[in-house]
Amino acid sequence: MNTPRFELPNIMVGQAHKEITHNEALVRIDALLHMSVVATATNPPILNVSDAGKSWIVGAGATGRWMGQDLAVATWSGADWDFFRPAEGMAVWDQGNSVELRYVDGIWQSPSAVPSPQGGGVIDTEARSAITQLLMQLRLSGIIGQ
Repeated sequence: MNTPRFELPNIMVGQAHKEITHNEALVRIDALLHMSVVATATNPPILNVSDAGKSWIVGAGATGRWMGQDLAVATWSGADWDFFRPAEGMAVWDQGNSVELRYVDGIWQSPSAVPSPQGGGVIDTEARSAITQLLMQLRLSGIIGQ
């Protein structure tokens, strides 16, 4: 039996080879904890052992080893791919776009872009500067889009 959200394997009473189950759970926790993805892609990249731990979001219409894994997170173990089905509200850091993606209503969503202030009848340069700085920090944190 596995845990309900991320299917971490449980150790059962009287189970032989408990270390295998425990190690599998640790591998999954290592992949899922503070998850960061290289990008979203439909074709698995060619990797080697030193790339172990790198993850991608599998895009729609994936091919090759990723076929049938649309929207899952694919993590390279060093020898093969492990796939994780996202849970509602799950967040990952997208390294390629420097933004946090969140899995909501069955899709990965990125934050909306918020334009910097410009124009207007009365221009308050001090307020505009403060708002621009705030928006810049929110973008750098991945809270809002670029």
